[in-house]
Amino acid sequence: QVQLLESGGGLVQAGGSLRLSCAVSGGTFMNVAMGWFRQAPGKEREFVAAITWPGSNTMYTQSVTGRFTISRDNTKNMMYLQMNSLQPEDTAVYYCAVAKLLGRNVRDYSNWGRGTQVTVSS
Repeated sequence: QVQLLESGGGLVQAGGSLRLSCAVSGGTFMNVAMGWFRQAPGKEREFVAAITWPGSNTMYTQSVTGRFTISRDNTKNMMYLQMNSLQPEDTAVYYCAVAKLLGRNVRDYSNWGRGTQVTVSS
């Protein structure tokens, strides 16, 4: 059973940066797409970014394009989300998950981690 564990969240001022990490254990890291989602209080979980195996293709939601970068290190079973120019509207719990194919639909993802809180102050 693949297990995911997010880390790297925290409190940052607007304009600052954070790097989230997602550690994969308990199963294969190969041939699966991976994604980052976020959920703000009172809102539904939304797609942020995704990356294919082995990392040649990526996709982003429009609001983070140019600010966030998703990557994966297949030798370490890790996925990352570099977040720059953070804004208060980026405040949410960030989750990582796996999927068979690259996509934006939360229903296509599984093995969700517990999430890591990102708070951006104005």
